[in-house]
Amino acid sequence: MTLVSQLLLATLLVALTVIVHLTGLAVLLAVLRRYRRAARRFLVVVLNGAAILVAAFGLFALHSIEIWIWAGLYEWLGAFPDFEHALYFSTSTYVTIGYGDVVLPAGMRILGAIEGASGIILIGWSTAFFFSIVDRMKLLERHFEGDHSP
Repeated sequence: MTLVSQLLLATLLVALTVIVHLTGLAVLLAVLRRYRRAARRFLVVVLNGAAILVAAFGLFALHSIEIWIWAGLYEWLGAFPDFEHALYFSTSTYVTIGYGDVVLPAGMRILGAIEGASGIILIGWSTAFFFSIVDRMKLLERHFEGDHSP
């Protein structure tokens, strides 16, 4: 693959994974907003725990989808002998571990570098999202601590 074709293909995949991530976060927010209607403190605590679990598993699912998208590209390009190698490489690259035991062939390495950059940005975005959700839950709990109604 030429450098230009690698850059174009990587740009398309980055755009796709950002759209997947944005859509997933919007869905998670919509689901998490439903829990706010709890009127009793006990229910708020239980729902907060459930919301944190939903957010954590939802973020994990989002990143898994994005990793599989990149692995699908490597499989489609025939970069590895099988899908397991493509998925392994994609996972270790996306999370920027990059063991180096499985590498892209020459002419495709820019794709891996861009996947790593994309992955770390999306993981950072998820971290900020998760922190924001937990912080809002703390504020809601403080609100209910001030309310001494049964």
